[in-house]
Amino acid sequence: MTMFLLLRFTVRTCAACASKRRAPAADADLEANLMRNDLTIYDKVAGQWWSDEIRWVSTLKNLAPGRLRWFDRHIDWPGKDVLDIGCAGGFMAEALVGRGARVTGIDPAADAINAACIHAREGGLDIGYDVGVGEALPYENGSFDAVVCVDVLEHVADLNRVLLEVYRTLRPGGLFLFDTINRNLLARIAAITITEDLLRLLPRGTHDPGMFIKPRELRTALLGAGLLPGAITGLGPRGVDRRFNLTFGPLPFTAIMYMGIARKPSA
Repeated sequence: MTMFLLLRFTVRTCAACASKRRAPAADADLEANLMRNDLTIYDKVAGQWWSDEIRWVSTLKNLAPGRLRWFDRHIDWPGKDVLDIGCAGGFMAEALVGRGARVTGIDPAADAINAACIHAREGGLDIGYDVGVGEALPYENGSFDAVVCVDVLEHVADLNRVLLEVYRTLRPGGLFLFDTINRNLLARIAAITITEDLLRLLPRGTHDPGMFIKPRELRTALLGAGLLPGAITGLGPRGVDRRFNLTFGPLPFTAIMYMGIARKPSA
């Protein structure tokens, strides 16, 4: 419901403000110069990652419990060795430690990893953090009971290679838990027009809509990597917190964002 209200708000806002917008040629020039799939944003705000001073970082923080509302239904975390691919400053990694998992996090953003290390150390949390990419994980075969990969798959250079690395590092019977963004017009409006351009819940250029992934494409890629696809569900806004930041959780429709699980065969 919240997402539909946001879409209605966007349509009305665009109509009401049409006369105030810059000329179409200027818009085209700005779009042409805009860097898409900009992964430098995580290092730029690393020093404020845990401060709650930056709205879009607070939005990412609020996504972690929303994702776990659904992930928790599929795995018992205590005692599990878990890899968090694309961990950034450690929101999901710390939440998983709080559930009793033994967590390793990896991300290409070195400054964000440093912020994650500092925060974990200050909180007395035992989390192993590494700088690296999903296409070349620096871990032995069968190192983890579960791999978590959120807000990542729509950013990676080689999706198939990442999934092969997930398969390699999972133990037999291990679980892959992920989310990503669907590729269609509605998802582009929600993730780019609303989230980046209008509400500025993320910096402009965070996403490249051409890298969004349809569920059937991801299913095919999972099977190609040897992983057995399981349930999927939608993910999106469910309300606001006392700071008027969006809160998130599972939704019945997958047209915009969706979460899913896949399993490495036991034998």
